[in-house]
Amino acid sequence: MKLLNSNSIVGFVVGSAVCLTACLSIGSSDSEKVKDQRPVVSSVTMSPDIPSSVSFCGKDIDLTRYNMHEGFDRELSSFTYFHSTTMLLIKRANRYFPIIEPILKANGIPDDFKYLVEKLHEAGIGVIMDWVPAHFPKDAFALGRFDGTPLYEDPDPTRGEHPDWGTYVFNFGRREVRNFLVANACFWLDEYHIDALRVDAVSSMLYLDYSRKPGQWHPNIYGGRENLEAIDFLKEATATAYKNNPGIMMIAEESTAYPGITAPTDAGGLGFGLKWNMGWMHDTLQYLHEEPINRKWHHNEITFSMVYAYSEHYVLPISHDEVVYGKGSLFGKMPGDDWQRYAGVRALFAYQWAHPGKKLSFMGNEVAQYGEWDHDGSVDWDALNWPDHRGVQKLVADLNTLYKASPALWSQDFDPAGFQWLTSDDADHNTLSFVRIGKDGEQMVVVVNFSGEAWEDYQVPLTKGGKWTEVLTTDDKKYGGSDIHNGTFKAVKGEYHSRDWSAKITVPALGAVFLKPEL
Repeated sequence: MKLLNSNSIVGFVVGSAVCLTACLSIGSSDSEKVKDQRPVVSSVTMSPDIPSSVSFCGKDIDLTRYNMHEGFDRELSSFTYFHSTTMLLIKRANRYFPIIEPILKANGIPDDFKYLVEKLHEAGIGVIMDWVPAHFPKDAFALGRFDGTPLYEDPDPTRGEHPDWGTYVFNFGRREVRNFLVANACFWLDEYHIDALRVDAVSSMLYLDYSRKPGQWHPNIYGGRENLEAIDFLKEATATAYKNNPGIMMIAEESTAYPGITAPTDAGGLGFGLKWNMGWMHDTLQYLHEEPINRKWHHNEITFSMVYAYSEHYVLPISHDEVVYGKGSLFGKMPGDDWQRYAGVRALFAYQWAHPGKKLSFMGNEVAQYGEWDHDGSVDWDALNWPDHRGVQKLVADLNTLYKASPALWSQDFDPAGFQWLTSDDADHNTLSFVRIGKDGEQMVVVVNFSGEAWEDYQVPLTKGGKWTEVLTTDDKKYGGSDIHNGTFKAVKGEYHSRDWSAKITVPALGAVFLKPEL
């Protein structure tokens, strides 16, 4: 098997909120264990040295992930059909297909799922699974009151039940329960060759007062609000997973400012490899929800993420949580007429791909579907009958191609040396410009215009002289744009925004351009 290289796709998530109880019914297969064909992935948390990127086979890789859930396609009847369908989509999306979340109980037997994972690995695709140790359902067939007593759940009702979700919370202070959970994580990694676990709802585990009012929780032994037993469990889970399965990743979906989520356990951290950047997602979508004419008053929302971008190893998510329960689709969040909405989605994707951090987008976003996610339906693939939707999909594929070929965009995601602002204060034009820098000095300048007007003769500071070429613009006609291009141009000598070089270009309305210097 050909292992992943630096230009390969690197993740694909299969997960389930019922994965904890699933292991009881699935267990180990009687058939011969499939050969482990997982791509070799270097650990990103066990070393005290902060890594600058995620690596496969000893090479830094571009980590872009596609978040797919159960409603991806209602025609899926088995994991075998699922395999053939996903392979087709991988080709369409330029091998951009790293995250999937179908419910494991739905289609097929355990060996079918092993077959799916094996085939994905053969295609050079890593598999990330959603793992939920934070809580579990009260269903009679599951773990709740398993022997008539709170066997797995905490017997203290202020700690043993989650008020928001109507579920039980594990007794993280009980040794047998912790052993069960840690073994469960290792079970998926070892038996099914899962490459990474995305741990859901970590915030709810860290704090005793999470979603609880005064009087509904009790402090820990030190008088604090931290759930010490849960914190110790998370450290044990990540450390054991990495020790027993070298090369995997542990990813935290965590929404607070709790420090050290991705710091190594021997330095007091929780030991995760990556953390979802919920602040980036919230601020970015809130900014884009504003009419362009009002965005100048909210400029700090689109720049603030760089203040803390290197405090953790971040994933930039646009997840399922943002396109459900009346929040609208990504397309629906954008203000303006249909052209402006399509352009807004394209600009968002370009900004996300250019921003430091690994990438995640939920299914349907890449075709700019009109409706929000409906778990009883599927992605609105019929939208691709219209050219504007196909244009957004084409842009995502081309962004992936550019991303994979440009180490400047990913090789120093976790190192401040990989990013420099060119202009961060141009609120009047709703415009940002910055340079991404690779480990070997590669550069890519990105200019994003979130206003509803195109800016002609817009002066951009540049890092060097010579020729520069526009290698991608979201305003290209093939994406549904107005087809404004800058081609190749020369930088002009003269100080501008503390840079020795600059150039005047045209920045399209609600658009982004990627500029590369001549070597």
